[in-house]
Amino acid sequence: MTETMVFPMGDGASRLYSSLVYNNSPLAHHRDTYASSDVQSPAVDPLELQRECEEALRKRPPRPHRAFICPREEDAGQSATSWNIRVMQWNILAQALGEGMDSFINCPLEALNWAERKYLILDEILTYRPHILCLQEVDHYYDTFQPILARLGYHGNFCPKPWSPCLVVEGNNGPDGCALFYDEARFELVGSVNLRLSALLIPTNQVAVITTLLCRMTGKRLCVAVTHLKARSGWECLRGAQGSDLLQNLMSLTHASGGSSGSTPDTPLLVCGDFNAVPSEDVYRCFASSPLKLDSAYKLLSSDGLSEPAFTTWKIRPTGECCSTLDYIWYSRDSFSVDAVLEMPTEEQIGPNRLPSYHYPSDHLSLVCDFSFKEKPE
Repeated sequence: MTETMVFPMGDGASRLYSSLVYNNSPLAHHRDTYASSDVQSPAVDPLELQRECEEALRKRPPRPHRAFICPREEDAGQSATSWNIRVMQWNILAQALGEGMDSFINCPLEALNWAERKYLILDEILTYRPHILCLQEVDHYYDTFQPILARLGYHGNFCPKPWSPCLVVEGNNGPDGCALFYDEARFELVGSVNLRLSALLIPTNQVAVITTLLCRMTGKRLCVAVTHLKARSGWECLRGAQGSDLLQNLMSLTHASGGSSGSTPDTPLLVCGDFNAVPSEDVYRCFASSPLKLDSAYKLLSSDGLSEPAFTTWKIRPTGECCSTLDYIWYSRDSFSVDAVLEMPTEEQIGPNRLPSYHYPSDHLSLVCDFSFKEKPE
């Protein structure tokens, strides 16, 4: 029998945990029971919460400033309107992996302490105030993100990995997985499914959350998916198969009227994820050429509108330095306009020790885009 290596993880109770998390009872560890509970927690003022985050982080260097870029010339200089749908995609780095297994050799362990790192994550979310929030590597869903974001007006769905590497870390907080949150004031839930991705009909360890929403302002539906595909070099074929499985499920869910697989979907799509795949991989090309007519929003930052950013993750491990583009926000190009895209920080802003760091909580950068529905031709 092979012995399992257990990695120790630090501890960190904090003011945020004790004062803002509504319920630390056993309900918080049972998704179905907690989700069906009638207990309602009081709302939190986001500005008050952000001030608390800033106070907790006062000894840390500020996060790099990132401006929104309007990719269309006619939108230059215009701010986001009330009709925009702001979407954030972010692999936030599972706490157990950051402290226990990922070996970021230039990042002090103290910088990864959950007692402060969670404030960095929440401060990033509060800074951009997305209407839709898609997260990967979430291992503090029930004791932090679900209760706190619920008090900010979000509803969440969470799908843990069937087997998470977090579980071999001593003191872990359970499995990591994908989470999708939406602003309940802006959207009404139509339906949501948790999906275990398959490769050639064989279930894998990677998952997705697919949620259909009704926009309260426009009366239009949209389908949002969040996923996290298999990591590491050598698994390109598996990622390709997982991506194909996700696309097939999205095809079925968005063609409710029984249209053909090559027809425009009835419900427009936003697909967010850490694909663990550079743009030259098959899974990227599969999404780019899908009958669902998807495009990648962050290409619009390039001068020609055809190239992805130089990186969305930048880290240094014992095996070397990794600077890659792995994260994407895909959208139905016939149904959505991209009104603004949050620019990427520069190498100088990230710093020589790369990510994560005292000023940034994850090895992946958040992606944030403002979308609006296109008017259908008469």
